Amino acid sequence: MADAGLDPATAAALKQLADIAMPPEIRFVPQTWGWAALLVVVLALLAAALLVWRRRREANRYRREALVELQRIEANVADDRRRREAVLALPPLVKRVALAAWPREAVASLSGAQWVDFLQHNAGPKPFPDFAVRLFEEVEYQEGAGALIDREDATAFVAATRSWIEGHRVSA
Repeated sequence: MADAGLDPATAAALKQLADIAMPPEIRFVPQTWGWAALLVVVLALLAAALLVWRRRREANRYRREALVELQRIEANVADDRRRREAVLALPPLVKRVALAAWPREAVASLSGAQWVDFLQHNAGPKPFPDFAVRLFEEVEYQEGAGALIDREDATAFVAATRSWIEGHRVSA
């Protein structure tokens, strides 16, 4: 049938052909103990890194929640009718952040100049600017304060508050 048109040498060569020899299947199990040990070490390091990341994320949850509330307050700063209440909401927000980060005994009783000193001391790389310090001293827990704050000062006060929330350092 297929040999009919072939010369005898070609036919003999075709009869001697064999299938291609396939290599054995590759196993994905490590062949030596060293690779298995390396895999265990890498998995342990990944688990430790995940654990550290989760603990830090949980430890900074209060910051994320405060920043969400600060966004709501910031939206009210642009409105002339709600600016005063927005500015008055900033010191209690900062106080709640401090109470979440530090022991209650160290923060709860602070007010006035002591409170501002505490904020400045723990502000991290970027302390409150002078106008924000003045506003904190005037606005903190005073009913009539904050009425005459213009939009630029209120926006800068919100920015300084955001900077403190994001950057404050809690000592171990």
